[in-house]
Parts: sequence; C-alpha cells; structure tokens
Amino acid sequence: MKKILLAVAVLTTTFLFSCKSGGDDPKAVLADFFTALSKKDIAKAKTLATEDSKQMLDMMEMGMNMADKDSKGAKEDEKYKAENLTYGDAKIDGDKAIVPVTEKVSGETMSYTLKKVKGTWKVAFDKQTIMTMGMEKMGDKLGETPSEELDSAMSELDKLNTDSIKNIINEGLKGVDSLKKLTE
Repeated sequence: MKKILLAVAVLTTTFLFSCKSGGDDPKAVLADFFTALSKKDIAKAKTLATEDSKQMLDMMEMGMNMADKDSKGAKEDEKYKAENLTYGDAKIDGDKAIVPVTEKVSGETMSYTLKKVKGTWKVAFDKQTIMTMGMEKMGDKLGETPSEELDSAMSELDKLNTDSIKNIINEGLKGVDSLKKLTE
C-alpha cells in the first residue's frame, strides 16, 4: 500500500511540475526566448516564437552578426541577459498572453505578446506585433493612444518585403568588407 501511495505522489508531483514548465507557462517561454537571444542562439529563439516571427528573427540575426564585427554589439546583447530583466505576471486571455518585462538598467517596461500555437505558448515577434508594441510604448510616453496615421503606416510596413531588405543589407556588408580589404 505504501508503495502505491508513493508512486501516486511521485506521479502527481511530476505531473504538476510538468504542467507549469516549458510551453505551458508564457512567462517561462518568454524567459527562455530572451535567454536564447542573449546567447545569440537564434535557432533556439525560433523554436520559441510563432512562425510569423521568422523574418524578424532573421533580420535580428543579421544585426547581431553586424554588431559582432563592431565592438558596440556587446553592450546591446546585455539587455537580453536574465539578470537584467524582471518578468511580470502573465495576463492570459484565451490563446493570447501579455507578459510585461522590465529592463533593470533603464527601468523601461515593455509588454510582450505570446500566442498559443497547437497548445504551446509562442512569442509573437513578428512585424505587426513589434510595431504595435512600439506604438503602445510611444503612446505611453506621449500620454495618448496611437493615431490613425500610425495605424496606416503600420499597415504599409506590413506590406514591406523583408527578404528584399535582407538582400540589400547583405550586399552592403559585402561592399563594406571589400572596402576594408582595400584599406588594409
């Protein structure tokens, strides 16, 4: 009888802990996402993000690679480290969650959106979500809500072909490398 009770207790504890970890907790998913970014592990970050976030993460990876060539990049990476961030409580509304994150150094707080995809929370890091976050932050600083002009600009930005921008940036980087070789 004692063995059965012990087995039930172990299984129950395992079940409870597994329900609160990983993809079932939006706050934990976001923390893992930022940890991956701080380690420049974009592949890992993509597994924690929505499918729509791939293009933004590709652009972020290019930016990180450019920063690696420039010494200024090291300071930018610091803001994603776990010890520099404080996570607020997730506000869950159906398949959407909002998690406020405060950067300790600046004291700035941004609210990040997560979406439930096939039963697992994923960070929404796509153009539309990031633009909405930026507009909300700008509205907070100005003390007003975003205008129709900003909504229109956001709609135009959504039509932007990020693959073309990526190609242009890559061509520019090749040109910079060529110039460096000439000056050496």
